[in-house]
Amino acid sequence: MAEVRLEHVKKAFGEVVVIPDINLEVEAGSFTVLVGPSGCGKSTLLRLIAGLEETTDGKIFINGVDVTDKLPSDRNISMVFQSYALYPHMTVAQNIGFSLKIAKRPREEIEEAVRRASAILQLDDYLLRKPRQLSGGQRQRVAIGRAIVRNPKVFLFDEPLSNLDASLRTQMRVEIAELHHRLNATTVYVTHDQIEAMTMADKIVVLNQGKIEQAGSPIELYKTPKTPFVATFIGSPQMNMINGAEARKLGAELYGIRAEHLDLSTSAGRWKGSLRHVEYLGLETIAYVDTEAGSLTLRKEGDLGLAPGAEVYLTPQEANGHRFRDGIRIS
Repeated sequence: MAEVRLEHVKKAFGEVVVIPDINLEVEAGSFTVLVGPSGCGKSTLLRLIAGLEETTDGKIFINGVDVTDKLPSDRNISMVFQSYALYPHMTVAQNIGFSLKIAKRPREEIEEAVRRASAILQLDDYLLRKPRQLSGGQRQRVAIGRAIVRNPKVFLFDEPLSNLDASLRTQMRVEIAELHHRLNATTVYVTHDQIEAMTMADKIVVLNQGKIEQAGSPIELYKTPKTPFVATFIGSPQMNMINGAEARKLGAELYGIRAEHLDLSTSAGRWKGSLRHVEYLGLETIAYVDTEAGSLTLRKEGDLGLAPGAEVYLTPQEANGHRFRDGIRIS
């Protein structure tokens, strides 16, 4: 395990500043997820930690050692990319152990490391197969195995699940989270998918235009977002945002309320509206309602028993409202 610390790190490509000034601490043994929309700088930040990009300014420390100017091979990290990048002519075992072979480690050591990684990742039955004989999830396991055998202090993942279908992504989320707990290694994971972030991380860092909007536990970011950006990025469906006169009546410049914190009635309530669309998902229903306060999204358990066009009333649960002024949470 090792902590990762960034002090006033800046990255510019010519005149284009991607990361203006970031301070970040990744605690030893944590599973920290960098999340944000495309172009927010999350992958660039990961590449800076890995040493695949040079910092324009600032310092990067791993386990208290300044690695800012060190080569990737000297940082004791392993990285898993979005692309599996497996060697097609090699078997699974050869792919997993390749980095150790390049490092000229003894054959017995390589075989033991491959056996250990294979057991952890449930790849024992596939060691003699070539990548073309594997599913997408199995290929991703091989890529992770290749990282494990190096026994690094820090694991870096750059959107490793984006090439998988929905069911495999769900399965691999669980497997990577379990792997983290077994290895007890410091992990920094990049994704644009806030569901991945919420379900896997013990710490989420939300990035926007190269800046940290907020860092904290998933529940902290969900319940007490510091900015409207975090409020709308974290959580699905997206938090409802109300401005103008209706927000001022509720004591805010901008008022947010999550879909599950709106009460529905067919007889009376704060905002009268018309049911525009209903998504029945079995356990819950997502409803879209056009109201005097704007278009709002509602989440309720079970079936609403209402059809599009129905007249309804929505009322926010006051204790669960989020108030913002000048882009900052005030209550």
